Amino acid sequence: MLTQAFVLGEAGHFNGGDIIFQLIMFLILLALLKKFAWGPLMGIMKDREVHIAKEIEAAEMSRVEANKLLEETRAELKQAREEGHAIIENAKKQADLQREDMIIAARAEAVRLKEAAKIEIETQKEQAVAALREQVASLSVMIASKVIEKELDASAQEQLISRYIQEAGEKR
Repeated sequence: MLTQAFVLGEAGHFNGGDIIFQLIMFLILLALLKKFAWGPLMGIMKDREVHIAKEIEAAEMSRVEANKLLEETRAELKQAREEGHAIIENAKKQADLQREDMIIAARAEAVRLKEAAKIEIETQKEQAVAALREQVASLSVMIASKVIEKELDASAQEQLISRYIQEAGEKR
């Protein structure tokens, strides 16, 4: 009803002039919209499209760069681990060598101390035997002189002492 009243007008008859006027105004409005609104709107849309495309391209480049950096970081980490293992292995080898050197040095020191102890024991033994000989000789002379004090002369006493010393030396 509203359309019918609009087309027919208020009096109920067909008004062609109003329709043509409204059609012309509509076309002018469309031309003005195309010139002042549609063009800038499409320019803004085109700029937006270019901006979005650049952002997507930048994001893709960033992703590629991030993947590249990730791979480099992984490679560096792997290399660092390998170097760490090599350092640890080298330290173990050095420790083993030092341990072996210390063992060899300790064994050599033990042999040296053992030889020194043997020499000292032999020296002490010889000194003890010499002291024992002196004591035996001294005791033998004392005993012999008391036993045969008046019966032997000096040369017989010397022979007797020499014989006792030889016997004491042979028993050793």
